[in-house]
Amino acid sequence: MTQSADALKVAGPAADVDGMGIRCPARHRRSGSLAALAVVVAFGAANGTPSAAAPEGIGPPVMATNGIPPLVRSAATLADGGPASAGPTEQPATRSAAGERPRKSRRPTGTRLASVRSGQSLPLRARPGGPSVTRVGARTEFGSDSVLSVVEERDGWLGVTTAERPNGRLGWVRRRSDALKLDTTDYSITVDLSRRKTELLRGDRVVRRLPVAIGRQGSPTPTGRFAITDKLDGPDYSPYFGCCILALSGKQPKLPAGWPGGDRLAIHGTSSPDTIGTAASAGCLRAEDAEVRALMSRVPLGTPVHVQK
Repeated sequence: MTQSADALKVAGPAADVDGMGIRCPARHRRSGSLAALAVVVAFGAANGTPSAAAPEGIGPPVMATNGIPPLVRSAATLADGGPASAGPTEQPATRSAAGERPRKSRRPTGTRLASVRSGQSLPLRARPGGPSVTRVGARTEFGSDSVLSVVEERDGWLGVTTAERPNGRLGWVRRRSDALKLDTTDYSITVDLSRRKTELLRGDRVVRRLPVAIGRQGSPTPTGRFAITDKLDGPDYSPYFGCCILALSGKQPKLPAGWPGGDRLAIHGTSSPDTIGTAASAGCLRAEDAEVRALMSRVPLGTPVHVQK
């Protein structure tokens, strides 16, 4: 498969098909760049650095897209048990003045998701309480709901995986921000590059395994912790992406020389199923269309994706 199988440059409504791009559908009135790991899409520095004093939840969504306006259309279509062991006797909870047992707070299981509420935006910080490096809005550059995967919680702050930060770097948002809505998911995805296999898990249970193509020599698939940012229709970008695309928060730091696309990663279908199980991409993860559809139908935005050697 040629290099064009993993890169797509959408230059706007009048863009010509030249082997590395595709005519932008008329309904897309804005432009963007998309390439492979499962997609390599262009991301750059924010147009400006908001003040650290900017109030949270105020202001229009602003995305760090290096001056490239966002695409508007996204397709989201698509006990433990056993005999009790001997141990110290549990003491009953102290009753309140009203005679009722105080309720114990229950932490949610799975991965916590932080969605930005419609019409809101909030500062994204490089560290808890640090200066703002950009703002995160309610929509991604592809028009999907902005859902952040929470990796760490510290002193009222949430460390999240986001495309606005470099690979391996968390962004930090206030946990009690009015601009956030918190939820959880039991789903996660792991990628084993040495076996060229991807697993969909629900909790600790593997519910689906699928072979994938990985990055070729010189443009290996980056390892680390990422998250699903968008669910997109593949044909809207190129037939090379098969049925559909799960865009990831990560980026490809080792692009091929002369690469015309962007650097975003993704998991996507393919028009060349014979490459599945090989090292053939520019960093993306390619899978059979039926397998990608199955992932699309199950996992929510913000689902964590762990890529390991």
